[in-house]
Amino acid sequence: MTDTPPDAASDTEHRARTTRQARLSPIWIVPIVALLIGAWLVYDSYLSRGPMITLTMESADGIEAGNTLIKTRNVEIGQVESVDLADDLSQVVITARIKPEAASMLVEDSTFWVVKPRIGREGISGLNTVLSGAYLQLEPGQSDEEASRFTVSEQPPVAPPGAEGLRINLLSEVDNSLSVGDPVTYQGYTVGRVEEAEFDVETRRMHHRIFIESPYHRLVTDNTRFWGSSGVDLRLDSEGVRVQLDSLETMVSGGVTFGVPEDLPRGTAADPDSTFTLYADEDSAREGTFDRYLEYVMLIEDTVRGLSRGAPVEFRGVRIGTVASVPWNFTSSQPERDSRLAIPVLIRIEPQRLGIDDQTLDLDEWQQRFERLFERGMRASLKSGNLLTGALFVDLSLDPERRDTYTPETFAERDVFPTTSGGLAQIQGQITALLEKLNDLELAPILDGLEHNLATSEATLQQVRKLTSSVQSLLDDPETRALPGELNRTLSALRDTLEGVSPGAPAYRDITETLDQLERLLRDLQPTARQLGDNPGALLFDSLDADDPVPRAPTPRSSP
Repeated sequence: MTDTPPDAASDTEHRARTTRQARLSPIWIVPIVALLIGAWLVYDSYLSRGPMITLTMESADGIEAGNTLIKTRNVEIGQVESVDLADDLSQVVITARIKPEAASMLVEDSTFWVVKPRIGREGISGLNTVLSGAYLQLEPGQSDEEASRFTVSEQPPVAPPGAEGLRINLLSEVDNSLSVGDPVTYQGYTVGRVEEAEFDVETRRMHHRIFIESPYHRLVTDNTRFWGSSGVDLRLDSEGVRVQLDSLETMVSGGVTFGVPEDLPRGTAADPDSTFTLYADEDSAREGTFDRYLEYVMLIEDTVRGLSRGAPVEFRGVRIGTVASVPWNFTSSQPERDSRLAIPVLIRIEPQRLGIDDQTLDLDEWQQRFERLFERGMRASLKSGNLLTGALFVDLSLDPERRDTYTPETFAERDVFPTTSGGLAQIQGQITALLEKLNDLELAPILDGLEHNLATSEATLQQVRKLTSSVQSLLDDPETRALPGELNRTLSALRDTLEGVSPGAPAYRDITETLDQLERLLRDLQPTARQLGDNPGALLFDSLDADDPVPRAPTPRSSP
């Protein structure tokens, strides 16, 4: 038997021990596989969780952590994980997890809003959330910049960010403010909505942003005017009674409408994000087109009750201006006059109302023209435009009697427009002049003559009364009352007499026969009368030469 060296023996033992260690037991394969599967599941779960986003809103009404879903086009794309208050307690901070397949929707101009039951001007919406609860709606944007923090709106957007149309800005006073969602109409047809409404404390003006849908956005040009619409417009002014009704939606919630005034060309298409002025009403919008004018001050010595801002200034029925302020700078010093204190009224002469192009309008030339008209007798006066409301307007007229009597004056650095008394003042002046004439009349002689005439009339009346009494006494006399009976008897006798001489009565026949005999007698006496006419002495002396008369037979008389 060969002896092994110690070093060789130790090396052999070390190799044997190493071989036993390298050979692992199969039982370790299961834990290793489980560990690998767990690691893969963790990695896959991490990848499938999607990005985390932060949402801020004013109130978390209806939002619950772990229950409120995030949807787009009614497809679930995420869920709210936590709802907390901000550090300054001014708003609510919501943490939500979005699915990986929806991560591309998270861009800068994406919008979120709360979907819950609502009753608004457009009807009832969100009824499906009565049982399921409110959820957050995501509208993807069009930007390429990714974002992870968004603001949640309480109202759904008027239009998605990528919708075709036109977004413009409106500036207005506080009383012309609009609400988000109010309609934008054109000739009564809804073409858009109000998207934003903010109040600027520094300028004290409202800033609105509106969206006009395509293809109606082509109606907006640089000459377009916007004005508020209340739905019902009832006015009583110097031009009469006007009533205008808009759509039912506008009547309920108000809105804004627009158009191009008739006096202006249509203009070119407006650019996106253009800024326009929002006027109170259509008349104010039309007035805004006449931006070049001459200002004059009228010093009215009559009452200005019924004259209001916006009243027309007319010349022979044609409107050429507008009343700008009543009164205007009342405390300023007035020109030295011998009359009473006048009320200053600021008016504007607007040549653009006559169809004059803004490019060719020369205000200096128009001012010189009016100075010449003042020298020719042009005067302004207040006249009644509506008897029902008592509204007044300014009427310009040429008075030849006032030619060359114009003296230039200024009031608060404005030229004074010469005036004359209006219709009511003229009537009052005429009444005053009439009263003065009546006061100058000598009424004593007139009253004396009137008294004499009254005495004479009274005496005449007494005589008439006496005559009436005499007539009444005569009528009351019994003999006077018997006259009608005697007159009736006389008439009856006369009728009987006339009946006796009728053609059928015997007396009538006797008279007829007597007249026939008298006629024959007169015919027999005609030759004798003729002879006596020829020879007056024939009754005394016979005519020897005369022939004996030849007797003639009597002519038979026709019986009646």
